[in-house]
Amino acid sequence: MFREFSIQDPRYVNKNYLKNLRSSLVSTELSEDIYRKELMFLLWAYDLEFFTIDYASKEYDMSRKHMSDRLIYPLAKTKWLYKHFDKMTPSQTREDHLFREETKYNYRVRYALTQKARLMVQRFYNSLSPQ
Repeated sequence: MFREFSIQDPRYVNKNYLKNLRSSLVSTELSEDIYRKELMFLLWAYDLEFFTIDYASKEYDMSRKHMSDRLIYPLAKTKWLYKHFDKMTPSQTREDHLFREETKYNYRVRYALTQKARLMVQRFYNSLSPQ
């Protein structure tokens, strides 16, 4: 009754992975020199092989202009993202040439996380796990 806290019985709450969320966010921001909004976006994009700005803005619920100006371009400039498929990337299969609806004039660039970003996100996830 006079204690500062009491731990919940493990049969009700097994592991609280988000217990270290704030400290993990702060330490990652400081060690990687990245803003929280950028880190949150990299966490969101971690399971994607690649994405377009249109897809990211729709799924992340942000306007296309804000997505590109405030997240994608700064992250690409600091080498957290790269252009997975650029406008000038040639397609490798005959089917792509026959059935593609996008031409070089309306093709949307596909972005992906760099290896540096993937490793940083994995380190962040590891820091969340209870010790």
